[in-house]
This record gives sequence, structure tokens and C-alpha cells, in this order.
Amino acid sequence: MAKRIGMEVSIAAAEAVKQANVDVISAYPITPQTHIVEHLAELVANGDLDADFFCVESEHSALSVCVGAAATGARTFTCTSSQGLALMSEITYIASGLRLPIVMIVSNRTLSAPLSIWNDHSDVMSIRDCGWIQFFVENGQESYDHVFAAYRLAEENSVLFPVIINMDGFILSHVIEPIELIEQGKIDQFLPPYQPVHQLHPDHPVTMGAFALPAIFAETKKAQEEALRSSMPKIIETWKAFGDMSGRYYHPVETYQAEDADTLLVTMGSYGETASVAVDKMREAGRSVGLVKIRLWRPFPFDDLKKATLHAKQLVVIDRAISVGACGPVASEVKAALYGNDQRPSVYNFVAGISGRDVTPSDFVKMVDKAEIEIAEGNKEGFEIYGVRG
Repeated sequence: MAKRIGMEVSIAAAEAVKQANVDVISAYPITPQTHIVEHLAELVANGDLDADFFCVESEHSALSVCVGAAATGARTFTCTSSQGLALMSEITYIASGLRLPIVMIVSNRTLSAPLSIWNDHSDVMSIRDCGWIQFFVENGQESYDHVFAAYRLAEENSVLFPVIINMDGFILSHVIEPIELIEQGKIDQFLPPYQPVHQLHPDHPVTMGAFALPAIFAETKKAQEEALRSSMPKIIETWKAFGDMSGRYYHPVETYQAEDADTLLVTMGSYGETASVAVDKMREAGRSVGLVKIRLWRPFPFDDLKKATLHAKQLVVIDRAISVGACGPVASEVKAALYGNDQRPSVYNFVAGISGRDVTPSDFVKMVDKAEIEIAEGNKEGFEIYGVRG
């Protein structure tokens, strides 16, 4: 077994970016992603990473630099959180529309107001429709691993989409975990140098991002939509190749004690590990409860989710963000995935842990208790913000 090293997760993510041999890093510091780009700046300054580091004046500029660099064929990286992601949101749509294989870590943090620096998923939900492939990771090892998978996938000629790795701020970014680092030789074999299909070069002029009249805009969006959906086989193939190299295999939807469960918790991100502890407690008490974890957010894994959940009687979906005036965004997608099936389970939605409020294993048990009672009483599509004091 490979040696594990105690390391802050942000530092491990930065080390993965170094091992991916990026050409350009462009970033603006914002809590809680700052340790990632600080460590990368140190690596570049010390000569440990041969890359250009641009400390720009805003997050909008950070992604703009990545767009320009990626268009010339450079392997690029950026990182942000919260209001920083909101500021660069304009450029996220451009990056995906231009099919540029940029990789970005979002160290997820609450969007203001009121001002908060703590963790939830409201930042990335604000750009859920921007056209990037999006992963959610559960722990530090997954954060490290997905940097390599993201670059290999993004740079695949049949994919060519930017990729977001969502890593819960503070809950992951600032904790020390045992990380199994992969030998550089293996990484070099798994992730060869990027060979762009199209690139800006003065000797071979091309146009990128040209003006589109209404007569052709719908067709470009149709092509983008089909290409993103069609990336699913390559996503699975990339995870398989990574697993063959590392022994760690990932899937769009993953389950824990779910096969025979009547009630399924559904989570996304770091809460999956906490929820699994709650599942163990409920199983020990003789309750038929399991866990479904969504790893791939875009393209949404409709078929995988159906396969994992349709045998259950009820789903308890835990969102880390709220679509104000509706419900949680993950619950919306789950309901859409199951719509039209007469045997579909009931879906009860909790928004929990927003702005970093603790959610313990006992809280997951209480949410299951409440959902099962409400559903039994006829409230089969309930929604509430969990733990509100008043």
C-alpha cells in the first residue's frame, strides 16, 4: 500500500495541480480557497513548478486570463469561492461556450447577504447552468484525485469542456487528512501533455467567440448541450482509467447500504461521510435506511440516480443551498429525474447546514424521522429548512 501523508487538503490540491504540470495559474485570493493559490504561488516562486502565475485584480480577470491562455493551448488552472465565483460568472459561460479545457476548484462558501465566510453550496448553484462539467468531492483524497481526472477529461478531444471540482470550504479546505500521493511517473502516463485541436496563433489565425446572429445561436447551444450530455461515457471511462492506476474508482452516483433500504438519504459533497455514520446507527437500530451520494452534478446522472433510488419508498434529499421561492436545487433535479414513473419514491427535501452550521449524525437521524412521519401523514413532497431557531 502506498504511504499516506498528513496534509492540509488545500495543500494536497495545490500539489496535484503541480503534478499535473500546468502552464498557467491565474487567481485572486478569497477565503477559503486562498491556501491553494498561496501554495501554488510559492511553488512557482521557488522554481518547483515551471508555470506562469498571474495574481490579477479580480476573479473576473482571473478566469479571463485562463480563457486567453487556454485558447492558445496552455494547460490552465484557477480557483475561487463565493462572491468571487459570482464575479467571474460572466466568464464561466464564455469558457464553456468556447470549449476551453480549464480546470477550476471551487472551495464552496456561502453567497452574501448577510455576509458569511462559511460553507454551503449557494455559490456554485448560482452557476449550475454555465455549461461546465461539475464534480463534488467528499474528502481530501478525492479532492487530490479529481485534479488529474479533471484535466484528462477536459482535454479529451471528444469532450473539450471546462471542469469544476467542488470542495467544501473549511470542512475540507482547511483540515489535515491522510493523503495518498501518486508517483509522478504514473501521473505523467495518465495525463500526457495537452495537444490542443484549435488554438490561437499568429501564424494560423482563427476566430473564437465570434458574434452569433439569432439565425445560428440556437444551433450553437444545441451543439453545446449535446456535447455536454455526450461527455458522460468519457467521464466514466476517465474514472475507470484513474481507478486502474490508483485503485480508487469513482462513479456518477455512489451508494452506501442502499440496495435494500426503504428510506434513502441523498447527499452531495462532504456530508456524505457524516450521513454514512447516521446510516450505520439507524441500521444498528433495525431501520431500513441507506445513502445515495451524487458525485457528478453536470451532466446530471439521471439514469444512475433512477437505478439507485427507484426501489425505495422515500428519499430524504439534503440540500446545502436554497432556490429562494422554490426548494433545494438538488431536490429539484431528483424530482425531475424521477418524474413520470408511477412507482417513484416520495421526495422530502431539507435544506441543512447553510453558512456552515453543523449537521451531525444525530441531525441526519432526526431528518429521517421527520420525513418518514410527514410522508406517512400524506405530505409526500415536503420541504423545510432544518434547524431554524425561533
